[in-house]
Amino acid sequence: MGVKLANQYGNIEIDKKVISQIAYKAAMESYGLVGLAFKSKGIIEILKGENAFKGVLIQEVGENEISIELYVVLQYGTNISTVANNIIDKVKYTVEKVTSVKVNKIDINVQGIRVK
Repeated sequence: MGVKLANQYGNIEIDKKVISQIAYKAAMESYGLVGLAFKSKGIIEILKGENAFKGVLIQEVGENEISIELYVVLQYGTNISTVANNIIDKVKYTVEKVTSVKVNKIDINVQGIRVK
């Protein structure tokens, strides 16, 4: 299941995993971000490689509109709100530019702080 777009030439369907990979790559370009996290059984693990999209949740809000939820681990000593706002701006711009899908909102959940 994914987001469906239609134009005069036909239909396009973008899988949620593709959107989550785009969001992951955009978020990782932000300063102060150590990585995305996944919490299972009370243990937080930093995700890398093929499993990185587990730290990104995509929900369809309306027609051609999504909301994104990111679970992140930030670098110690950085301003949390500044880093979170930078991640939001970068992910929103990149996802909308690449997929032409409107991003309604982005939620950042800080799962931990690490010394890099």
